[in-house]
Amino acid sequence: MSFPHLRMRRLRRTPKIREMVREVRIDLDDLIYPIFVEEGVDHRVPVGAMPGIFRLPVEEAAEEARSIVSLGVPAVVLFGIPSRKDELGSSAYDEYGVVQNTIRAIKKAATDDLVIITDVCLCEYTSHGHCGVVKDGKLLNDPTLEILEKVAVSHGRAGADVVGPSGMIDGQVGAVRRALDNAGFEDVAIMSYSAKHASNMYGPFREAAGATPQFGDRKSYQMDYSNPNEALREVSLDVQEGADIVMVKPALAYLDVIFRVKSKFDLPVAAFNVSGEYAMVKAAAEKGWIDEAKAILEILTGIKRAGADMIVTYFAKDVAKILKQ
Repeated sequence: MSFPHLRMRRLRRTPKIREMVREVRIDLDDLIYPIFVEEGVDHRVPVGAMPGIFRLPVEEAAEEARSIVSLGVPAVVLFGIPSRKDELGSSAYDEYGVVQNTIRAIKKAATDDLVIITDVCLCEYTSHGHCGVVKDGKLLNDPTLEILEKVAVSHGRAGADVVGPSGMIDGQVGAVRRALDNAGFEDVAIMSYSAKHASNMYGPFREAAGATPQFGDRKSYQMDYSNPNEALREVSLDVQEGADIVMVKPALAYLDVIFRVKSKFDLPVAAFNVSGEYAMVKAAAEKGWIDEAKAILEILTGIKRAGADMIVTYFAKDVAKILKQ
């Protein structure tokens, strides 16, 4: 019996050989860990749909940041839950608001070893739960931009390294860039949620952040998940407006979009491995249906293989521990 000269299995026969020829690797430098910070609480509050994730008081968020640094994860993204909400989300740009105070506390506790990214959106701060100014049931684009400018500048003033406009408001990147530059924060980078889809995978996040819309939905401003060409147009606009990093959100059902964005645009691409994706893995692992650690690495490798340079993931701490083992 004759065999082909090339036998693909030769490079699969031992663990060491497989490691040597591995093409895509997950590294801690790829990861960004989300932190929820709640104003006015003195203890951590578990998020029911997300085992292992908590709403933290400001002081504990600083401790969490120190632990993130010790694990080797390079960055966090902050989501604030304020004690006061109104129709305009005005507490989002309070100089002593929950995110602003957290930035200062982390900078003091974790030195400069941690990159602090902030979420620039209003859904956690508005009484109606939408991502901007609403009148007669409709989100008003340009009045929302004026508020987002204030939010971004307040984050820059508090010490944020990167701001993340995430509301899918038209013109948000350009408005935030101009506001930051005019306020003297030219060095603050923008990680834009450029292709954020109206996904069914955000439910656990809305529980964690207290950001469920009180009426309607967000389909009039977040993207239809059936439109990959529209996603490329959205990314292109953000690049023109000055985004330093562009993001596709969610990740698992959008690997094709991540690939197309990375193939077309010559700048860093982030992907958000969202709360619903996290919750599915945790639930299946709890049932004993999958090996949690192996599933996490496979999923994140797939996201990176599609083209993501960095991944926002609630699994970041788990990955740090898995890789060290």
